[in-house]
Amino acid sequence: MKYTAAVITMSDKGAQGLRKDTSGPAICEMLRADGWEIVYTAVIPDDLETIQKELIDCSDERGVCLVATTGGTGFSKRDVTPEATRAVIERETPGIPEAMRAKSLQITPRGCLSREAAGIRGDTLILNCPGSEKAARECLGAVLPALRHGVEILRGWSSDCGEHQHHHEMGGKHSG
Repeated sequence: MKYTAAVITMSDKGAQGLRKDTSGPAICEMLRADGWEIVYTAVIPDDLETIQKELIDCSDERGVCLVATTGGTGFSKRDVTPEATRAVIERETPGIPEAMRAKSLQITPRGCLSREAAGIRGDTLILNCPGSEKAARECLGAVLPALRHGVEILRGWSSDCGEHQHHHEMGGKHSG
């Protein structure tokens, strides 16, 4: 079982070479440390159709397990990553962005302004992270411990029965 990932940065200035991407490499570093193989990275403009094409390519053509995006999740008129994500996914996974926002809200009241989305297309999990490196690290860190298990179930590598046993072994503790 190979845990493959693509990391895509949405940034008009980054795509034009006017801003150095730090959040994409930070996400790559965190995923690699968790055992993911980064097989594709890109920096693209904040353009709905371009984002949709990249997400579809990563899931349908490249067949990656996970696509993590960074950028385009705020209130700016050019922030369309969640809309592009929702347009290409087949099933939403609302717990992922909920956990990210919950983590952000522990740090700043502005965490409620982030519009990340997440969902499943085929056998690929797609999730949006904020554009700032600090926020991307915090948000990915909030959900990273669960992502491999989610992909295992999605890909049929594991049954979800183990989750219940793991929950029981942890003393049935549930945060929330």
